[in-house]
Amino acid sequence: MANFVAENKNKISQIMNRLNRKKTAFILLTFMLCATFAHAQKELKFIEKPVSSGKRTVLNRNITAIIVHSTYNSFGDEKYDIDLIIKQFSRYRVSSHYVIGRDGLIYRLVKEKDVAFHAGKSQLPNGQTGLNSRSIGIELMTSKEEAPTEQQIKSLTMLVNDIKKRYKIEYILRHSDIAPNRKTDPWNMDWEGFLQGIK
Repeated sequence: MANFVAENKNKISQIMNRLNRKKTAFILLTFMLCATFAHAQKELKFIEKPVSSGKRTVLNRNITAIIVHSTYNSFGDEKYDIDLIIKQFSRYRVSSHYVIGRDGLIYRLVKEKDVAFHAGKSQLPNGQTGLNSRSIGIELMTSKEEAPTEQQIKSLTMLVNDIKKRYKIEYILRHSDIAPNRKTDPWNMDWEGFLQGIK
């Protein structure tokens, strides 16, 4: 055996080099595919549903808070239909920046640079009022009888983390936190579990 190895040392070395190159190429390819998949998973996609009411155009907003709400169509028909929810918003002249559907799809109703009328009479823990002008509103399609879906929580977490990259967010709050005497939403949500996913 020793003689065989000695006689074929060059051939064995060539074979090992080829195997090592293939192994290295396989590892690199696997890493690139995983990295591409991870990037794709983090990339947010929005369905544009611009509204004409419930908002105001302003210049140079100082966004410091994200407010999470619950919403559904309370006028009968399909309670989780985005167009019916927008119609309901229009009726009350309110809106939010985003609505997240039961399947995790994110609808953008108002651009972040503009004010959306989602907070109403409310205040931050530091006593500041006028929250519409300093916050981004996100609605989850849920009812008082149902909890947000896993897909919704994933999308909400990704969206909040994405917003935090662009603004100095001091507060991530529930509607009930800023208007405790008026509001109880977001309903049936594991709030502490959600906050654990925020970077």
